[in-house]
Amino acid sequence: MATSDFVLGGLASVGATFFTNPIEVIKTRIQLQGELAARGTYVEPYKGIVHAFVTVAKNDGLLGLQKGLAPALYFQFIINSFRLSIYSEAMDRRWMHNKKGEVSYGMGLLWGAIGGVVGSYCSSPFFLIKTQLQSQAAKQIAVGYQHAHTSMSDALRQIYAKNGVRGLWRGSVAALPRAALGSGAQIATFGKTKALLVEYDLVTQPTLNSFSAGLIAGSIMSVAITPPDVITTRLYNQGVDAEGRGLLYRGWLDCFVKILRSEGVYGMYKGFWANYLRIAPHSTLVLLFFDELIALRTKYSRQ
Repeated sequence: MATSDFVLGGLASVGATFFTNPIEVIKTRIQLQGELAARGTYVEPYKGIVHAFVTVAKNDGLLGLQKGLAPALYFQFIINSFRLSIYSEAMDRRWMHNKKGEVSYGMGLLWGAIGGVVGSYCSSPFFLIKTQLQSQAAKQIAVGYQHAHTSMSDALRQIYAKNGVRGLWRGSVAALPRAALGSGAQIATFGKTKALLVEYDLVTQPTLNSFSAGLIAGSIMSVAITPPDVITTRLYNQGVDAEGRGLLYRGWLDCFVKILRSEGVYGMYKGFWANYLRIAPHSTLVLLFFDELIALRTKYSRQ
């Protein structure tokens, strides 16, 4: 695996995260409101995406829309370094191709899932902290458990002091289904779509090809990832007891069952449109930036 692919994958995601973090804040808040409460029985501080943006800006200030940016950048750099470098390596070695030499959607799902699982586990502490910082809000619009972190470094210190390294990786295994489904769908769709757009002479210009394939991949990814994303958000944000055990959920399956029983299928898709509006442009930008950085590396390595 080329070291440069690893670094370029991380840089591509960092650039995209600056633009998409505000919608990630909104998505996190919407997923946490009405936690384990039946629809229509709780106050909704966030009544849709536009209202949520206005509410956060009014109560937390404009900077409130960039809460959790630092851990989000670390998380995205690490997870996409693994995901995109593994994807690039699999593509270059033709591990994603079938016997006819065509890009295989099934193999794309496999390698995308592998990259997502590895990246997700390694970056889990930053996703944990990102979620907890993004849920922090003024009292009148607070949803979910409110953690008393003042910054990413403070969160690292507090969690480590209370529960050690184990506390930093709390929920990491439960987050793997989210990573496998989301990454698998994104990577498989991106590789296959790029090939089809060229094969049928629909979009052959490299930059537009990457942009179009990234947009389609992000759309597919948002549908696949929302239910496990809701579960991951709930698991990472819940409070813990002195032994580091969750106050609401024992694990992924317990969380899944409790959400279905309390909130129904609607609860599994809370924040879908916010997720879509984050993932579609983020996926498009990450994959576009990655392809453009690869092209630049290739161009200057030949000189």
